[in-house]
Amino acid sequence: MCAKASPPGKHLARFGCAFGVGGAICALGQACLQLYRGLGAAPDTAAALTSVTLVALSALLTGFKVYDNLARFAGAGTLVPITGFANAVVSPAMEFRAEGMVLGVGARMFAIAGPVIVYGTVASALYGLLYDLLNRI
Repeated sequence: MCAKASPPGKHLARFGCAFGVGGAICALGQACLQLYRGLGAAPDTAAALTSVTLVALSALLTGFKVYDNLARFAGAGTLVPITGFANAVVSPAMEFRAEGMVLGVGARMFAIAGPVIVYGTVASALYGLLYDLLNRI
């Protein structure tokens, strides 16, 4: 009964938007990588510069509220890890800047991204221990 009363979903269109925007972000990253390699950077340096470029661009677009509008349009397509993480750090920092640099920006900046950092650190430490134990057998 609910299904009849509900408007039809636009899942296919949403998937297309997410795929297109996520793919465009990845293509931008690949273009940056190729640009830095073309300028003579070593592979590791080019990869690091690409990451820095994507984080800075994402933070800048978040500051101008462009990234949020893009996220509303593309949904999960903007959650490409490095740009989504930068957005998750910058958004709360902007929201709480009126509370001051320490208690506002500093304390709230990692409200969303903090658990991701903790989980990643703990998971990598546990994986490293497990890997070491299994290699000793």
